[in-house]
Amino acid sequence: MSEQINQKIVILRAPALRATRDPFEGPGAPGLESAVQGVVERAVGMTVESNDNPSRSTINALRNDPTVLGFAPAMPMKLIEPLEADAATTAAVTWGVKAVGADTSPFTGAGVTVSVLDTGIDVDHPAFAGVDLITKDFTGAGSAEDDNGHGTHCAGTIFGRDLGGQRIGVARGVQKALIGKVLGGPNGGSSDILASAMLWAADNGANVISMSLGMDFPGWVDELVKVNGLSIPAATSIALEGYRANVRLFEQLANLLNARASVAQTTIVVAAAGNESQRTGNPAYEINVAPPAAAFGITSVAALADGAGGLTVAPFSNTMATVAGPGVGVFSAWLNGGTNTISGTSMATPHVAGVTALWAERLLAQGPLSPVLLQSKLIGSGTFRPLKSGTDPLDVGAGLVQAPTTNN
Repeated sequence: MSEQINQKIVILRAPALRATRDPFEGPGAPGLESAVQGVVERAVGMTVESNDNPSRSTINALRNDPTVLGFAPAMPMKLIEPLEADAATTAAVTWGVKAVGADTSPFTGAGVTVSVLDTGIDVDHPAFAGVDLITKDFTGAGSAEDDNGHGTHCAGTIFGRDLGGQRIGVARGVQKALIGKVLGGPNGGSSDILASAMLWAADNGANVISMSLGMDFPGWVDELVKVNGLSIPAATSIALEGYRANVRLFEQLANLLNARASVAQTTIVVAAAGNESQRTGNPAYEINVAPPAAAFGITSVAALADGAGGLTVAPFSNTMATVAGPGVGVFSAWLNGGTNTISGTSMATPHVAGVTALWAERLLAQGPLSPVLLQSKLIGSGTFRPLKSGTDPLDVGAGLVQAPTTNN
């Protein structure tokens, strides 16, 4: 990362490990058990910090600090903007809930804690009646109240109760949700805020974290040009270096969340692949999954549309996703107790987060929940059966996720 540009950095830090020795190994040689314990201690004790405009000596000190697990420029984050969609037809169950098989699954997400890191939530919406909503504002807005609608819509798809006799929620048995407002407000929309919110959610018991947002690479290039007076080529190069550093940072964070599972609850992160592709444009093009969903260890989600010949990849959906979910014409909760029908990988992600909660309930009934088993069950549930013939696996990963049944 550049050391000449004024830039806040986000730091992932763990406590210093105490000296350990395995009595079954030779002098000074740590055994496997000690090494594993060390990883767990670092994962449990990790914190997210920020540093404004660090000096060259500070950067060098961070590189040599054994407690620093990773650091990167605090890159701006943005909402993955939804697209307008035709009003949904009235049905007993939304098409997305039906497509993932949640309407016929015996599981409801009971006993599972989910987190939505987004624009906040309409806490008084009837879709969330009876849900214990634990909220935190990371943006400086003063509360986690949603002033956009996007976060409320995503939460409704994950665990919303029925509205007007229509089922909108995949996991409507979820009783506890952690809502982090990370977009909007005077300070919202940066990778340091998102990393802090992810750690907050994990520390407070989240089994599933849903994130329908992305890094604003063009916005950061523009800021480097306008604020720092850089040329566009120089700004692009510096932003690209920071982009890669942020991907590595979120990979480290996801890996450490997995490592905590031996002493804390399992936490799986699900994130939107992004809406930057133009599959029907002139020229047509596809963009790979955008960060933070691009980070290894995070389950990225592509968007599907309903159609007469089977489900198709949404024209805006980025490619190289892990799995896919319903993302076009999704009906869910909105501001002021209302509803809205919109499209995006943002809408596909909460379907997958909801299915993850159903799988978590299914597996918890068998014993302790493992992140490896939960993620493998989620990805392994993917199917191509409802997809239009000829769908490219690169666009949908393992396919459309499916809710668990008593037979799987």
